[in-house]
Amino acid sequence: MSDNGTPLKGKTAVILGVASDTSIAWAIAQELAKRGANILLGYQFRYHSRIKDLAPTLPNLIGFHRCDIMKDEELDKFFGEVKTPIDIVVHAIAFAPQTAFAGRLVETSQDDFSLALSVSAHSLAKFMNKAKDHMPNGGSVMALTYLGGVRVSQNYKLMGVAKAALEAYVRELAADLGPDGIRVNAISPGPINTLAASGIPDFELMLDYNKAVAPMRKNVTQHDVATTAAFLSSDDSKMITGQTIYVDGGYSIIGVPSLG
Repeated sequence: MSDNGTPLKGKTAVILGVASDTSIAWAIAQELAKRGANILLGYQFRYHSRIKDLAPTLPNLIGFHRCDIMKDEELDKFFGEVKTPIDIVVHAIAFAPQTAFAGRLVETSQDDFSLALSVSAHSLAKFMNKAKDHMPNGGSVMALTYLGGVRVSQNYKLMGVAKAALEAYVRELAADLGPDGIRVNAISPGPINTLAASGIPDFELMLDYNKAVAPMRKNVTQHDVATTAAFLSSDDSKMITGQTIYVDGGYSIIGVPSLG
């Protein structure tokens, strides 16, 4: 049993997708660690120089290992480093090549489509196919998505298609893994200024518009998303699965915003 200050004590969380100290995944790692969870990070080699400095600052860190989801050998090696049962999985992986944003969506190449969908959506199922065998007690799985998966978002283009596929995977995996006691949900934050977001054209305009239109008249922060992830990691959310939880100050409910 854990006390109220450390409700996740004794649980192990695997977090994929930390790229820098502004990553949503990093904020989630910090919040889960603060609440008592043991943390195992998986990262791409190109971020090694950042992760090797960041990771040791994390309380309850039990390891950080390369895990390029597109490379089977790295995935196998990563799970070879898993020595304790997994209770929490955070999937914060998304990628589309710059060429996918350069032209019109109708011009998307087969290669760009395959890469974006494989990395951003199929990787969740690929990872869980391995992870489920390390989750004998069930657990909570979270993926990060965005409103562009259900509505057209200017300049998001192919990533919107990829996020739609990711959210479909969340529902299907929730049904598939539910009998094993594994819950699968998505968190859909409003726009946040991260390393990944910097590649989206006119992103600053998105931030300004979101702040002006959202009912809360604020942009969300990494910490806002992290506390939601902590709730979904806890037993307090034990009957929530297959859902997309919006953490966007209410932006997603707006049809026609106030024009005054």
